[in-house]
Amino acid sequence: MNITLKQLEYFVALTRHRNFGRAADSVHISQPALSVQIRELETQLGQPLVERKTRDIALTPFGRTILDHAERVLAEMRSLKESARWNDGLSGQLRLGVIPTVAPYILPAALAALRARDISLDVQVQETVTARLIDGLRSGALDVALMALPGSEEGLTEIPLFEDRFVLAGSQSRLDALGPLRENLRPTELGQNPLMLLEDGHCLTDQALEVCGRNRGHSQINMGASSLATLSRLVEAGFGLTLMPELALRSEALATPNLRLARFADPQPARQIGLVHRKTTNEGKWLQELAEILTEAGQEQIACAKDLVRT
Repeated sequence: MNITLKQLEYFVALTRHRNFGRAADSVHISQPALSVQIRELETQLGQPLVERKTRDIALTPFGRTILDHAERVLAEMRSLKESARWNDGLSGQLRLGVIPTVAPYILPAALAALRARDISLDVQVQETVTARLIDGLRSGALDVALMALPGSEEGLTEIPLFEDRFVLAGSQSRLDALGPLRENLRPTELGQNPLMLLEDGHCLTDQALEVCGRNRGHSQINMGASSLATLSRLVEAGFGLTLMPELALRSEALATPNLRLARFADPQPARQIGLVHRKTTNEGKWLQELAEILTEAGQEQIACAKDLVRT
């Protein structure tokens, strides 16, 4: 029996995309070439792996068994490569995923620090929402992801880096309208003020709803913005209030000079930012170096934001 790792990779891609054309695109080969490799794999194994349909495929019972084996083999191979690649620290290529509410505020300093340590280090960044980062980690498309914790995903390991507190952001008139509540401000006591949030899919939206004690069906919820930059400008113009992470304050408050900020009473609501990687990934010197760089970059942004909270 002569089964190659490429054939297993192609088979896993086909099960993920459920279409020969999309799977071929994802592994950068032609559709006929992918089809030939899957046929060859089935010949080697002696049974069909998939049921072929017009626009879709379905795994056979045997195919489901082989998929489990294929994913384990490919995971072990990735772990072997990572152990060799990063035995002495960060080197070669690093595929880093970052959520959008962290990326623009931490990456400039972090990437500069990474390049200062090794000018030849090739950092490939993917900025996207948490669910897609998790998919990227599981598939091996990403080595590590920077996101809000906890994710509590099976097969993944989390490394807490730093705490990122939330502050209330809005126009001066919106904050003044809170009256006595501002003396002991709590996220669950924002009255009937519209709460402006990021569109669905952002973990920051889920966190803000939770700490404010609201749900998506609340009459004073607006989830339409795609970035914190947009949110800042909307609430600066008086359209409502929002929860802004300290990590973003230096950039967003300086870009919106009429934005006003207020701290919540202790215990202040916050999110935990951390690194997530596969459990099979080698936790060597490279991961410690990366964690230190990202922590320093994040804490620097937060320290610079402390004097920006004005009411």
